[in-house]
Amino acid sequence: MTDNFATKQAILDKIKAYDKIIITRHFRPDGDAIGSTKGLQRILALTYPQKRVLLINEDSSDYLAFLGGEDKPISDEEYKDALVIVCDTATTDRISNKKFSLGKEIVKIDHHIESNRTEYGDVKWVEEERSSLCEMIADFYNTFKSELVIDSLAATYVFTGMVTDTGRFKYSSVNGETMRLAGLMLDQGIDTEWVYANLNLDEFEVLKFESYVYKKMRVTQNGVAYIYVDKKMQKKFSLTNEQASNVVSYLDGIKGSIAWLAFIENTDGSIRVRLRSRFMTINALAEKYNGGGHDRACGATVHSKKEMKQMLLDADQMVHDFKSTNTKWL
Repeated sequence: MTDNFATKQAILDKIKAYDKIIITRHFRPDGDAIGSTKGLQRILALTYPQKRVLLINEDSSDYLAFLGGEDKPISDEEYKDALVIVCDTATTDRISNKKFSLGKEIVKIDHHIESNRTEYGDVKWVEEERSSLCEMIADFYNTFKSELVIDSLAATYVFTGMVTDTGRFKYSSVNGETMRLAGLMLDQGIDTEWVYANLNLDEFEVLKFESYVYKKMRVTQNGVAYIYVDKKMQKKFSLTNEQASNVVSYLDGIKGSIAWLAFIENTDGSIRVRLRSRFMTINALAEKYNGGGHDRACGATVHSKKEMKQMLLDADQMVHDFKSTNTKWL
């Protein structure tokens, strides 16, 4: 793993230099985005009680509501003397707080694959091999633990994001360092039963939707599992955007299926796509269709059923090519 101590030190120096720090993340937040930003905010607020540390975004998460809310918007003028820290967001068009660019300086902390269109920030700390942004926040604390302060609440935020972004620590991005940093968070006194109960328990309607998905899902000739969740289905089961998007996690247990895609119809008629895989990388397919992310977990957007069908054909061909030249898959 790359030694980014100089970059981490530069970020800490920036934090020390500002009296006002504004933290933001990507829109439609997942557990990693929520956990990393709330965890970082809590650590900085505990360490520097004299500073104003704000977490400001333009949307929220029902799924992660148990972790608490964020701060209210502030005026444009208040950004001018602030350090803005953007977490878990590869591209500026996905930043939830659209006022982020008003900040005096911008720090980017991320773990998504970089490309020419993802570059922004006066200071950038990007580690694509990290399992989660929360792992990086835990590492940031660990690096400067002689200076930084943490408590069980901050650790709970960070640990929750690690749990959700690693698939409960089962994804291939998990390594020994991931587990050591998770252990460091656990050492702060986390109530793991409470965390897992909030993450795992669903409303009865959501469970009925899951059952419905298993009836409607399909698998291509070469083993790409997929489901299309249109607006009618979302209305039938009273699904939030998060609940509809989470459908991709229902498709991951099929033997012989090493890639799975969930297509979710948006209110404007476009279709967002969530892509997952095992053994093979799938990010190139996401990038072809206006998206990106991680090697085996990424997102994209298509604009018609015709384009959706073409994406499925491309995915099926990708799986065919992988299986014909590799034996390490189930």
